[in-house]
Amino acid sequence: MKNIIVTGGSGFVGSNFVKKIVNYNFNVINIDKLTYASNNKYLEKIKNKKNYFFYKKNIIDTKSIIQILKKHPPLYLFNFAAESHVDNSINEPAKFLKTNIFGTYSLLNSIAHIKNKLDKKFKFIQISTDEVFGDVIKKIEGSIENDFYNPSSPYSASKASADHLVTAWGRTFNIPYNITYSCNNYGPNQNKEKFIPVIIKNAIKKKKIPIYGNGKQIRDWIYVEDNISAILDVALFGKKNEKYNIGRDNLFTNNQLVKLILNILINKFGFNKQILGLVEHVKDRPGHDLKYKQNYEKIKKLGWSPDFNIISGLEKTIQFYL
Repeated sequence: MKNIIVTGGSGFVGSNFVKKIVNYNFNVINIDKLTYASNNKYLEKIKNKKNYFFYKKNIIDTKSIIQILKKHPPLYLFNFAAESHVDNSINEPAKFLKTNIFGTYSLLNSIAHIKNKLDKKFKFIQISTDEVFGDVIKKIEGSIENDFYNPSSPYSASKASADHLVTAWGRTFNIPYNITYSCNNYGPNQNKEKFIPVIIKNAIKKKKIPIYGNGKQIRDWIYVEDNISAILDVALFGKKNEKYNIGRDNLFTNNQLVKLILNILINKFGFNKQILGLVEHVKDRPGHDLKYKQNYEKIKKLGWSPDFNIISGLEKTIQFYL
């Protein structure tokens, strides 16, 4: 069987991806250092599968990465490993530079080191974010894949830097790649610090639900299973050295999203209407972009289409946290 390496495969999006592809005809090698935002409990049901392998390693440890690559020469390497919480990047930017930039450099350097052992169809799949394009409040159609980068936070700047490393190593060292720009993910197992888990958990506990500033910031939301199916399609069918937006057209202001979730809790799960009074506007965070939106016609041409609408996705997510 062909080998697939997944870095950050014990995190939120990465673990969902691992659980999907382990049922395909691949050996799946998960490399994760198990930070606070990752958890192998997400993968409890597959840990004994014969085609699943786990290595607790830091992607910055180039020597260890090279050893794993030599043992399992991959058809694809999916780089999900990243520090991803914007608030944390403002408070501790050095962690984001170390993992997101130097970690990606380590992976690319390792690939270049053992290039002659790789599958002839190898591709490096870099999992990026729509945030690298910055605020698109003036772009009605949204960002396209070849737009200039305009990151606003230490997080998005570190991801933008990593993407540039990928394209540079692609040109200089002839390492084939794809880059995916995903909009905001949500779903079961997402870390409690993220926006949707905060809304749900605080509503359950009858605690205040904080919204930054006036709450009019607009985001596009995609259920995690739709995102990972898109990423897999990019690997399997995407053109070499091309970039692909992954969007969903679930555009909501933060105010609208909170209200939608609270109304689902009330109407579907029997919560008291009093939870609508838990919303609390707090001081906005520095550099907060007003709007992210993507044009994702390009990935549709690969045959990808989502399976979950916002209501079905949120209901599954709420049920998990309940």
